[in-house]
Amino acid sequence: MFKKRLHLFQSLFLLNDLFILTACWIAAFYLRFYAPIIPVTKGVPLLEDYLILLIFVLAIWIGTLRLTGVYHRFFNRTQEVLALFKANFIALMILVFITFFFQRTEFSRLVFLYFSLLSFLFLLLSRLFFKDYYISLQKKHLPSERVLIVGARELAQDVAETIQKHPELGLQISGFLTRVPQKVRTYIHGIEVLGLYEEIDQVIQNHKINLVIFALSLTAHQNLEELLNRIRDEMVDIKIVPDLYRFISLRGGVEEFEGLPFINLRESPMVGWNRILKRFFDLLLSCLGLLILSPLLLLIALAIKVTSPGPVFYRQVRMGLDGRVFEMLKFRSMVVGAEKETGPVWAQKEDPRRTQLGRFLRKISLDELPQLINVFKGEMSLVGPRPERPELIKSFKDKIPNYMLRHKMKAGMTGWAQIHGWRGNTSLEKRIEFDLFYIENWSLLMDLKILIKTFWKGILSKEAY
Repeated sequence: MFKKRLHLFQSLFLLNDLFILTACWIAAFYLRFYAPIIPVTKGVPLLEDYLILLIFVLAIWIGTLRLTGVYHRFFNRTQEVLALFKANFIALMILVFITFFFQRTEFSRLVFLYFSLLSFLFLLLSRLFFKDYYISLQKKHLPSERVLIVGARELAQDVAETIQKHPELGLQISGFLTRVPQKVRTYIHGIEVLGLYEEIDQVIQNHKINLVIFALSLTAHQNLEELLNRIRDEMVDIKIVPDLYRFISLRGGVEEFEGLPFINLRESPMVGWNRILKRFFDLLLSCLGLLILSPLLLLIALAIKVTSPGPVFYRQVRMGLDGRVFEMLKFRSMVVGAEKETGPVWAQKEDPRRTQLGRFLRKISLDELPQLINVFKGEMSLVGPRPERPELIKSFKDKIPNYMLRHKMKAGMTGWAQIHGWRGNTSLEKRIEFDLFYIENWSLLMDLKILIKTFWKGILSKEAY
């Protein structure tokens, strides 16, 4: 029901935007060529050419608006301005790029500029008007559906808050039901507690309830069957919000398979096409990296061999995807047997175990380059949570909640935490927070963004020593 209501609202929004964008495109054409602020020197082109291009313009703008989330969230006014500005700017850059490289007809850049300014202004004004008008029209002609939330604890309050954030749904919360008798009339966040669970049928009739949402704690689910039997003859819609969201950690959600609802409490994003695309991305770029950087790799290897006794590579056991261990390669930057006395520890600032060349290599992260071989072999990814040593993980996982969840993604040469400065001997809690954010929001575009930022921000890091 929620999705259907939102789909109606979003569809009307989409039609509104298509009309606004079309009008702004034609207005930009006439503003440039028939009311020229800047004189026309090459003659007036055919409107038909611009109308053909309009098809691509609409696809670019609507696609960008969808990607920036303006059709999926009920923004406040400040958020609306920022989201529209961002979407307009990105769409304009895409349009300029496409017409510059693939055009057969020369299009006026001033038309693009006028259109961008007009579309931003009128999309914003129409949205502010449209939302207010839609909600007022809904209240006037479609009476709000009254909602009863069975439960009064944290889960029920979250449900109420979520509904209140979406006035476009046309839902009005009448109140909560509770299991514990109230001595006085009680309100929770301004919403009245209407009675006890066993009074559910009377409350539905007295308050003309249209929708009942069960938001019970796990301990209260024993009452569910009895309550459903009480209202089986009531003409109300019924929904259940299970008290399992507390246990959802990675990319959780609900899906239907063969008619059965499955609640995902934890799921890796690396399944299906996602896994294939990320592996192809890693394989392609690691091959290119090894080919392009091969002279540098050979030079570093030769320098290590000449300046200090011992092997060129340092092999260290690390934990990767799903807890599997592998040998991670690095250029050796410390003296042989550096951990005989200290055991497994992180490198420290001004670490005396480093070689002269090792100081330089570690400072600009060149010691990490052999991990391109790990990426090529499929043991690592270019982007992902940095792998840690099993000996250290044993102590981390007991101290830091959700630490092991970072292993639901293949370990990376660089990551979201690293480009934000959380690398080396820094806060583990913060690093886990950023790693889990990356896994929750993973996309190939995000990987590309992290790689680009690594070159200009992540390599020369204060925490690299």
